[in-house]
Amino acid sequence: MELTFLGTGAANAFPEAFCRCENCERARVLGGPSLRKRSAALIDDELLIDLGPDIMTASNLHGRPLTRVRYCLQTHAHADHMDPSHFLSRSPGYGVVGAPRLHFYASRGTLQVAARLLERDCAPLSFFDPEMGEQLNLEIHTIEAFQSFDFGRYRVTAFPANHDPEVECLLYAVEAEGRCIFYGADTAALPEAVWQGFHQAGLRFDVVILDHTYGPEELGTDHLSARQVIAHAARMREERLLADGARVLATHIAHEGNPAHPELAVWAAKHGYEVAYDGLLV
Repeated sequence: MELTFLGTGAANAFPEAFCRCENCERARVLGGPSLRKRSAALIDDELLIDLGPDIMTASNLHGRPLTRVRYCLQTHAHADHMDPSHFLSRSPGYGVVGAPRLHFYASRGTLQVAARLLERDCAPLSFFDPEMGEQLNLEIHTIEAFQSFDFGRYRVTAFPANHDPEVECLLYAVEAEGRCIFYGADTAALPEAVWQGFHQAGLRFDVVILDHTYGPEELGTDHLSARQVIAHAARMREERLLADGARVLATHIAHEGNPAHPELAVWAAKHGYEVAYDGLLV
């Protein structure tokens, strides 16, 4: 599998366009890996994780066309992770030629939010109406936490995130060709049921991607902090959830408390993990 980070920033990106804090100002000066769009990822050019607000820009900037995307795993419905206007803009009605049918996997709570946001655009049909699916070149799949399912050459297991239960946020383990990726953003500390679920599913990860909203000197609350990333990685090693040579990478990085990329990358390396950046190919 090949995974490209299309975005590695938290909800307000990095630098925050309206902010003059030290971290944002330094990121502007440095550019490059210090410039972070809202979080999303692409696997093998055909599997998208999060239909986010910045994926169009990311696709063009990093040379990763989304023309072959046929599957999307949606973590949740918050605006920095899901922009339902993409359902319209990728449809034949907007002049799109040759796009494969999109299979969209999400929790019931997330799909209900999408339906409300698209109510006016889909009227008089519902977002869930099969006829609307034909117009949007879309097939919707409702999934639940701890459910495993297959599509194409992938096997996916969904896990509950510790984040806004109202929209039923999900994290994903993606398996293919003897490899396994865990994509863990957005979430606070992983619930014990998730740790048990890893073992019950017999998972060992080659790549672990964890939320890193808060920096080295901050406490994790509704998201993970740098030191919680260290603790989560240590527990994964102790419980033999990491394959030999596994990589642990941080994403969903906020400007509050996290320095620009070079400084943060050096700090992370000293503590046994890596910091992802926009356009990074793993």
